Amino acid sequence: MRLLFASLALLGAVSLSVAAQNEDEQVIHGRQVFERQCAPCHGRGPGDDRSAMLPGTAALAAKYEGRLPAALEDRTDLSAPVLTLFVRRGSGAMPFFRKAELSDAEIEAIAAYLAD
Repeated sequence: MRLLFASLALLGAVSLSVAAQNEDEQVIHGRQVFERQCAPCHGRGPGDDRSAMLPGTAALAAKYEGRLPAALEDRTDLSAPVLTLFVRRGSGAMPFFRKAELSDAEIEAIAAYLAD
């Protein structure tokens, strides 16, 4: 009986370890996709034109008026469904992105990265 419980405990620990590794991989992938697809407009840095913020970050700063962080990397409340809505429909000057340009799995990875 003890052997059965020990085996189940070990199996549970291995399952948790694999799940954590998969989650870590999703967060890493999400960071990579964010840096490639989102950060050029929504990153924390200044603009290439020497403006204080990148265009997407500046637009969100004006919209939120300090109520929410303007840089998306400073947000933890952007779920995959919320991101999908903005990514698929676009918003203001932000264009929409087709699934061939940014897949649903990539959006989920971005959400995991932002939530991390």
